[in-house]
Amino acid sequence: MATELIHIGFGNFVSASHMVGIASPSSAPIKRLIHEGREKGTTIDMTGGRRTKAVLFMESGAVVLAAITPETIEGRVRNQHSNESDGADA
Repeated sequence: MATELIHIGFGNFVSASHMVGIASPSSAPIKRLIHEGREKGTTIDMTGGRRTKAVLFMESGAVVLAAITPETIEGRVRNQHSNESDGADA
């Protein structure tokens, strides 16, 4: 099985199969998780210096910060899955 990489902006990619969830960084609990991840060294900042718009939670416990919205990431995951299923029928 090939690794499904999702583009999250600025030349950065994450494995779609290892994502557990995607959230907006606006709530206090999510901000707390980002802060705790920074203290533990498990936060990966892939924003390219931009404002964080999405927080991705990975199977490994890593917290990935992205500069594109959760909806955009979800659409890319959904689009990739639909393209794969179209290719499987051919």
